[in-house]
Amino acid sequence: MARVLDRHVDADLRTTRAAWAGALCRRFLGRLVLLVGVLAIVFAAVDLLPGSAAKGALGANATAEAIDAKNAELGLDQAWPVRFVRWIGGLLTGDLGTTVRGQRVGDLVSAALPETMIVVGVALLITVPCSIAVGMWWATRAMPRSRRLVDAVTTVSIAVPEFVIATVLIVVFALLLDALPAVTIVAADGTLGSPDMRILPIVALAIPQIGWNSRVVHAAVSDHLRDPHVTQALLDGVSPVRVTVRHVLPVALPTIAAAAATSTGMLVGSAVVVETVFNHPGIGSLLSSAVTAKDSVTTTAIVALVGILIAVVLTASDAVRVAITGRVS
Repeated sequence: MARVLDRHVDADLRTTRAAWAGALCRRFLGRLVLLVGVLAIVFAAVDLLPGSAAKGALGANATAEAIDAKNAELGLDQAWPVRFVRWIGGLLTGDLGTTVRGQRVGDLVSAALPETMIVVGVALLITVPCSIAVGMWWATRAMPRSRRLVDAVTTVSIAVPEFVIATVLIVVFALLLDALPAVTIVAADGTLGSPDMRILPIVALAIPQIGWNSRVVHAAVSDHLRDPHVTQALLDGVSPVRVTVRHVLPVALPTIAAAAATSTGMLVGSAVVVETVFNHPGIGSLLSSAVTAKDSVTTTAIVALVGILIAVVLTASDAVRVAITGRVS
């Protein structure tokens, strides 16, 4: 009898896991479909920008005949929906396309992506533990004055644009203290002049995300501190820190994971601005140059890669929620 029950339990678990996996796959595919719509909008928006990509590639002195020939070579003489569909077909085979200057987009992205991933990855590694520590302390141990101070600081860090934070960091640490370089200098071989040139871009990216995630952690922890079993544990004399770590943080983890996943996309998006301010080589600088050159293929390819990364991270956070709560949503 016990074996029969075990087989039924195992079958139910397999069915449940299959349902979870199916729901996660459907959600991931739904995000990819949404991404295709966003890519179409981006492709059209860049294509509708004023100016001529062909003329920008050939120079201001290019003749009308040369510009027409360049447009035909790049396929710019065709409507943007036709070019977008052709580009999507190439994307499915791993071909990101060619820039208006004849360079392979894949080569440019592979050269710029590692540096952005280093900066964004380190900023995320700083953001998550710092925001968990600040949010938990804010919800459990902070005095009223400290709570008001943290509330004000996190609000300001979220409200102030990244380029303003980057500029303040340059003024303080580069100009006044002369402790860190103000801009990134790239050597002839493509490497950074020194590793400390990454510090200010990382800090500029991390500050707003620490502020936002700290508020998320604070809200999630504060909500679960009101749960009956948590209240009873506190009345029994269990320390707030122990109650928070053992009973509150695990149930708040899905919310924290979702916030961290969202921060990944926000960090990549903010890198566009921050890398431009610090002249830091990466995806942000490449995207800025592509938009300036009215290069719809390069711009859309970068957005596609970032969108796929965000979709993967969000799906991973959904998987964390499923593992903890047993619910997809």
